[in-house]
Amino acid sequence: MRVAVTGTPGTGKTTATELVDTDLELVHLNDVIRDEDLATGRDEDRDSLVADLDAVDDWLDDRDDLLIDSHLAHRFDADRVVVLRCHPEELERRLEERGEPRAKAEENAESEALDVILAEAVERHGEESVYEIDATDSDPESIAREIERVIDGEREPSAGTVSFIDYL
Repeated sequence: MRVAVTGTPGTGKTTATELVDTDLELVHLNDVIRDEDLATGRDEDRDSLVADLDAVDDWLDDRDDLLIDSHLAHRFDADRVVVLRCHPEELERRLEERGEPRAKAEENAESEALDVILAEAVERHGEESVYEIDATDSDPESIAREIERVIDGEREPSAGTVSFIDYL
Protein backbone atom coordinates (compact mmCIF):
# COMPACT_ATOMS: atom_id res chain seq x y z
CA MET A 1 0.00 0.00 0.00
CA ARG A 2 1.07 3.55 -0.68
CA VAL A 3 -0.42 6.51 1.13
CA ALA A 4 0.52 10.00 -0.01
CA VAL A 5 0.24 12.89 2.45
CA THR A 6 0.26 16.12 0.50
CA GLY A 7 -0.76 19.73 0.87
CA THR A 8 0.47 23.26 0.45
CA PRO A 9 3.76 23.92 2.25
CA GLY A 10 3.03 24.83 5.86
CA THR A 11 -0.05 22.65 6.37
CA GLY A 12 1.78 20.34 8.78
CA LYS A 13 2.58 17.29 6.66
CA THR A 14 6.04 16.50 8.01
CA THR A 15 5.17 17.18 11.64
CA ALA A 16 2.06 14.97 11.48
CA THR A 17 3.58 12.11 9.48
CA GLU A 18 6.40 11.83 12.02
CA LEU A 19 3.73 10.97 14.61
CA VAL A 20 1.78 8.41 12.56
CA ASP A 21 1.84 4.91 14.06
CA THR A 22 2.01 2.57 11.05
CA ASP A 23 3.99 -0.27 9.53
CA LEU A 24 4.35 1.78 6.35
CA GLU A 25 7.83 3.19 5.72
CA LEU A 26 7.81 6.98 6.07
CA VAL A 27 9.45 8.72 3.11
CA HIS A 28 10.01 12.47 3.28
CA LEU A 29 10.10 12.96 -0.47
CA ASN A 30 11.70 16.40 -0.36
CA ASP A 31 14.67 14.85 1.50
CA VAL A 32 14.90 12.07 -1.10
CA ILE A 33 14.91 14.63 -3.92
CA ARG A 34 17.77 16.49 -2.24
CA ASP A 35 19.76 13.47 -0.99
CA GLU A 36 19.43 11.38 -4.17
CA ASP A 37 20.02 14.37 -6.46
CA LEU A 38 16.63 13.99 -8.16
CA ALA A 39 16.35 17.63 -9.19
CA THR A 40 16.73 19.30 -12.56
CA GLY A 41 17.91 22.57 -11.04
CA ARG A 42 17.03 25.29 -8.60
CA ASP A 43 14.20 27.82 -8.73
CA GLU A 44 16.02 30.93 -7.51
CA ASP A 45 12.81 32.95 -7.10
CA ARG A 46 11.33 30.36 -4.75
CA ASP A 47 14.67 29.23 -3.30
CA SER A 48 13.80 25.58 -3.87
CA LEU A 49 14.87 22.59 -5.92
CA VAL A 50 12.97 21.74 -9.09
CA ALA A 51 12.15 18.05 -8.80
CA ASP A 52 12.78 15.73 -11.71
CA LEU A 53 9.38 14.03 -11.50
CA ASP A 54 10.37 11.19 -13.82
CA ALA A 55 13.47 10.44 -11.72
CA VAL A 56 11.41 10.54 -8.52
CA ASP A 57 8.85 8.21 -10.09
CA ASP A 58 11.65 5.80 -11.04
CA TRP A 59 13.04 5.96 -7.48
CA LEU A 60 9.59 5.12 -6.07
CA ASP A 61 8.86 2.48 -8.73
CA ASP A 62 10.00 -0.66 -6.88
CA ARG A 63 9.05 0.48 -3.39
CA ASP A 64 5.82 -0.49 -1.65
CA ASP A 65 4.26 -0.03 1.77
CA LEU A 66 5.09 3.66 1.92
CA LEU A 67 3.74 6.72 3.68
CA ILE A 68 4.97 9.52 1.40
CA ASP A 69 5.16 13.08 2.72
CA SER A 70 5.55 16.01 0.32
CA HIS A 71 3.66 18.78 -1.42
CA LEU A 72 4.42 16.68 -4.52
CA ALA A 73 3.30 13.30 -3.11
CA HIS A 74 -0.03 13.36 -4.97
CA ARG A 75 1.81 13.41 -8.31
CA PHE A 76 2.84 9.77 -7.89
CA ASP A 77 1.04 6.43 -7.66
CA ALA A 78 -0.79 5.99 -4.36
CA ASP A 79 -3.71 3.96 -3.08
CA ARG A 80 -4.92 6.79 -0.84
CA VAL A 81 -4.10 10.49 -0.88
CA VAL A 82 -4.44 12.62 2.24
CA VAL A 83 -4.58 16.35 1.49
CA LEU A 84 -3.85 18.47 4.54
CA ARG A 85 -5.56 21.85 4.38
CA CYS A 86 -5.03 25.03 6.39
CA HIS A 87 -6.81 28.37 6.31
CA PRO A 88 -4.70 30.70 4.15
CA GLU A 89 -4.30 33.35 6.88
CA GLU A 90 -2.94 30.73 9.28
CA LEU A 91 -0.81 29.28 6.50
CA GLU A 92 0.75 32.69 5.82
CA ARG A 93 1.48 33.09 9.52
CA ARG A 94 3.13 29.66 9.75
CA LEU A 95 5.28 30.21 6.67
CA GLU A 96 6.44 33.66 7.76
CA GLU A 97 7.14 32.32 11.24
CA ARG A 98 9.50 29.73 9.75
CA GLY A 99 11.30 32.42 7.75
CA GLU A 100 9.70 32.24 4.32
CA PRO A 101 9.60 35.54 2.38
CA ARG A 102 6.25 37.37 2.45
CA ALA A 103 5.74 36.91 -1.31
CA LYS A 104 6.22 33.13 -1.05
CA ALA A 105 3.83 32.96 1.92
CA GLU A 106 1.20 34.93 0.01
CA GLU A 107 1.63 32.77 -3.10
CA ASN A 108 1.14 29.60 -1.05
CA ALA A 109 -1.88 31.07 0.76
CA GLU A 110 -3.53 31.92 -2.56
CA SER A 111 -2.79 28.43 -3.86
CA GLU A 112 -4.44 26.99 -0.75
CA ALA A 113 -7.52 29.18 -1.16
CA LEU A 114 -7.83 28.03 -4.78
CA ASP A 115 -7.62 24.31 -3.85
CA VAL A 116 -4.69 23.80 -6.23
CA ILE A 117 -3.23 20.66 -4.64
CA LEU A 118 -6.66 19.19 -3.89
CA ALA A 119 -7.69 19.64 -7.53
CA GLU A 120 -4.49 18.01 -8.76
CA ALA A 121 -4.95 15.09 -6.35
CA VAL A 122 -8.55 14.50 -7.42
CA GLU A 123 -7.65 14.79 -11.11
CA ARG A 124 -4.92 12.15 -10.80
CA HIS A 125 -6.43 9.78 -8.22
CA GLY A 126 -10.20 10.36 -8.31
CA GLU A 127 -12.49 11.52 -5.52
CA GLU A 128 -12.79 7.97 -4.18
CA SER A 129 -9.10 7.99 -3.16
CA VAL A 130 -8.73 11.50 -1.71
CA TYR A 131 -9.15 12.41 1.95
CA GLU A 132 -9.13 16.06 3.06
CA ILE A 133 -8.13 16.98 6.60
CA ASP A 134 -8.50 20.55 7.85
CA ALA A 135 -5.36 21.10 9.91
CA THR A 136 -6.03 24.77 10.70
CA ASP A 137 -6.92 24.37 14.36
CA SER A 138 -5.77 20.79 14.97
CA ASP A 139 -2.66 19.69 16.82
CA PRO A 140 -0.19 17.39 15.05
CA GLU A 141 -1.24 14.39 17.16
CA SER A 142 -4.89 14.74 16.06
CA ILE A 143 -3.86 15.04 12.44
CA ALA A 144 -1.65 11.94 12.78
CA ARG A 145 -4.64 10.00 14.20
CA GLU A 146 -6.77 11.03 11.22
CA ILE A 147 -4.03 9.90 8.83
CA GLU A 148 -3.95 6.56 10.69
CA ARG A 149 -7.73 6.27 10.19
CA VAL A 150 -7.20 6.78 6.45
CA ILE A 151 -4.46 4.12 6.38
CA ASP A 152 -6.65 1.70 8.33
CA GLY A 153 -9.67 2.29 6.07
CA GLU A 154 -11.70 3.78 8.92
CA ARG A 155 -12.32 7.13 7.23
CA GLU A 156 -14.44 7.81 4.15
CA PRO A 157 -13.00 9.76 1.20
CA SER A 158 -13.77 13.44 1.59
CA ALA A 159 -12.52 15.48 -1.35
CA GLY A 160 -14.19 18.87 -1.57
CA THR A 161 -15.28 19.18 2.07
CA VAL A 162 -12.94 22.06 3.00
CA SER A 163 -13.26 25.52 1.47
CA PHE A 164 -11.23 28.66 2.03
CA ILE A 165 -12.68 30.64 -0.88
CA ASP A 166 -13.68 33.39 1.60
CA TYR A 167 -9.98 34.28 1.78
CA LEU A 168 -10.05 35.56 -1.78
